[in-house]
Amino acid sequence: MPELPEVQMVVTTLRPALLGKAIRRVNVARSDVIRPLGIDLAGLLQGQRVTEVARRGKKIVLTIGDRQRFYFHLGMTGRLTIESPGADVQKHTHVSMDVDGFQVRFQDPRRFGGIWWLGTDMPVDSELGPEPLSLRPKQLAAMLARTRRVIKSALLDQSMIAGLGNIYADEALFAAGIHPLTPANELNLKQVSALNRAIKTTLRRALRHRGSTLRDYRDAEGNPGDFQRLHRVYDRKGQPCRVCRTPIERIVIGGRSSHFCPACQRKSGAHIPLARRGGRGKG
Repeated sequence: MPELPEVQMVVTTLRPALLGKAIRRVNVARSDVIRPLGIDLAGLLQGQRVTEVARRGKKIVLTIGDRQRFYFHLGMTGRLTIESPGADVQKHTHVSMDVDGFQVRFQDPRRFGGIWWLGTDMPVDSELGPEPLSLRPKQLAAMLARTRRVIKSALLDQSMIAGLGNIYADEALFAAGIHPLTPANELNLKQVSALNRAIKTTLRRALRHRGSTLRDYRDAEGNPGDFQRLHRVYDRKGQPCRVCRTPIERIVIGGRSSHFCPACQRKSGAHIPLARRGGRGKG
């Protein structure tokens, strides 16, 4: 957390405020959140005009006037918000940028995120797989066929699919009727197609609800997401499945929690469309 929908909402709310604006000054309170270490980010950014604000995977990528780029990664607890210059500076605010009458502040209590300078030559996505919203079923099938990892672990691999994380992997697997421990290379084409649809549907629903706020996430305007109210399995251990009323279970896969319905997501891997299980339920 934050994942693709949350990062996209930060970009969506940040872009209209920043585009075409000049960065007047940069204050760095903690230089160890900036990579490469020792780089003079303040000097590189001062006086530059922002020409693009975009997302790639979970990265918030800014392009400045001379076509140089840098990106923010929010990690687990990061926020990138627009603040008035006179607003109280919150604890763990590591970098702030003065931009024509307002400030953009990067706050990250646990410091799993940071700011990476790319310049003009370094690619932003050399280690990233394709975007899930443009992923084709055959493309996904080819990638999954090459790994013996369980499907939940495969979906969290950013070099395979960029932007998915724990929340939306769990939600997509539920929507596709696939158990998270199913080996990725054992899924048949029908299951992969269902999973591809489920990933896109889940992400689009989350975007319509401005992402999920469990604890820390806010968009650039300080607003929380609302999709957490509609989670079907994630963070719902012991609660009844919204489709069949079976209690949701939680297991740990690769050090990450995974939530699923043992009835709707049978470990055998047999795919039964949700419509045949009595409907999707409300929410």
